[in-house]
Amino acid sequence: MLIPRFLMRHRITVEPYLGDTSKGPRYGPAVVVRCFLDEQTRGVRNPAGEQVTSTSTAYADPGIVAPPFSRVTLPDGRVTKVIQTKNRDGGGLPVPDHVEIQLE
Repeated sequence: MLIPRFLMRHRITVEPYLGDTSKGPRYGPAVVVRCFLDEQTRGVRNPAGEQVTSTSTAYADPGIVAPPFSRVTLPDGRVTKVIQTKNRDGGGLPVPDHVEIQLE
């Protein structure tokens, strides 16, 4: 079961982080992702376990690739970065499987 399509009202552009080079961060090709975007500030933990502030969370279909530090352009044009991505699998329960993308 996935998040119902009528709730996926937003489009974000994700450029997957590929690593650092001598000229700065390197990103993969931009991908437009259909999602539900919740622009709410909250505290989350980054992959290193540190408490950081997330200003938005995108809920998208499973399989989306958005590693930490990926560049994301929101519908209003603001550019932000991925803090971390969490796979939310309902484990067969009648709840939607999805990916939670926590954004700076």
